Amino acid sequence: MTKKLEAVETQDQLPQSTSVVIIGGGIVGVTAALALAERNIPVVLLEKGQIGGEQSSRNLGWIRKTNRHLHDVPLAVAADKLWAEMPSRVGRDVGYKQAGIMFLAKTEAQMSMHRDWLKSVESLSLDSKILSAQEVDQLAPGGEGEWLGGLYTPSDGYAEPAIATPAIAKAAVEKGAVIIQNCAVRTLSKEDGKISGVMTEKGEIRCDQVLLAGGAWSRRFLGNLGVSLPTLPLICSVLRTKPMEGPTDIAVGGPDFSFRKHQDGGFIITQRGKLVAPIVLDHLLIGHRYIEQLRTQYSFLKVKIGKDFFKDLGLARNWGPKGPSPFEKIRAIDPQISTYLNQQALDNLSNAWPAFKNAEIEEAWAGLIDVTPDSNPVIDKIKSIPGLTIATAFSGHGFGTGPAAGQLAADLVANVEPIIDPSPYRFDRL
Repeated sequence: MTKKLEAVETQDQLPQSTSVVIIGGGIVGVTAALALAERNIPVVLLEKGQIGGEQSSRNLGWIRKTNRHLHDVPLAVAADKLWAEMPSRVGRDVGYKQAGIMFLAKTEAQMSMHRDWLKSVESLSLDSKILSAQEVDQLAPGGEGEWLGGLYTPSDGYAEPAIATPAIAKAAVEKGAVIIQNCAVRTLSKEDGKISGVMTEKGEIRCDQVLLAGGAWSRRFLGNLGVSLPTLPLICSVLRTKPMEGPTDIAVGGPDFSFRKHQDGGFIITQRGKLVAPIVLDHLLIGHRYIEQLRTQYSFLKVKIGKDFFKDLGLARNWGPKGPSPFEKIRAIDPQISTYLNQQALDNLSNAWPAFKNAEIEEAWAGLIDVTPDSNPVIDKIKSIPGLTIATAFSGHGFGTGPAAGQLAADLVANVEPIIDPSPYRFDRL
């Protein structure tokens, strides 16, 4: 986990009751808590570990519309507006910068993919555009990469994950939300088939509704309730350099690296062309649902067989309200960093922009991404459990769309007009 993550002061005392309980203190959960508190709806957010301690602080910080599916772009557009308003809304810096995002192409096949995407979203009137090789050099000078061109969206940007989620959580508390850390929710309480509360490691809270925003833990939590959410894990390793002069403030994605400026003057870098795929039991149980993804994206995966399988196998899949639950055994998923992939990313980037040859690594970390078969999240009510809404499985896109996703989840819980059409994220599509 990045050492830059800000701590959030929260209470320890468990309320007896509330209207809504949110499970999970990532960016989606805390944004939903903020939205509900702003509507004067009593809400308690429970986080088994530290606010923002998992993927919400371990991602790259990108906020993009570029290369999203047509039906997924409205959520990203809504997130743009919310990110721009966030500093004034929460009274704190979140590191948001609308500096643009540029994807590079080295081959004609890559350029064709960029053109095809741009054509697929032409009805949305985005500011995305195809770049020539000369325009790439103008936007990011000093490079030696032989690029055919690229795809650029000036209105995309980034924020700082290590401060954004804590900032939103602090504002939610100030507006009336109750947040409790180091308190795992074991399961749901029901009466007459409907949710009546949640059972935690510290006791029960009575409530009318529950929002599950548990990230990679959501599949295990729902599985214990008899609900199957298909997600598989991927691991992304990241590094941050010490402050240095770089080619641009624009976030840049190449075929085998990506980089963006960090607010302290360094750069966040990853190997964009490779993710570690740790084999776990779920690959045997639901792997067949990912055949199509595997056909097209196998080259992006570094399959890992070993300790992860047995570690996962040792975690319970069924437990009762008296616990203990897996969420008390592991407070935060802390995957092993792939030093090899991080170094490969830095080497590839240095070949493209020699300025990075002198980069010094300040820190490195890894995060676990939960991916659905279609790489889109689920933001929906669960019909089989009245009172339960889920907002999870963001497939690596959760931070960028987090404010809009949290708002949409809060809209569904509050039964008000949603910020965007939620149908692309319905649960039954899976």
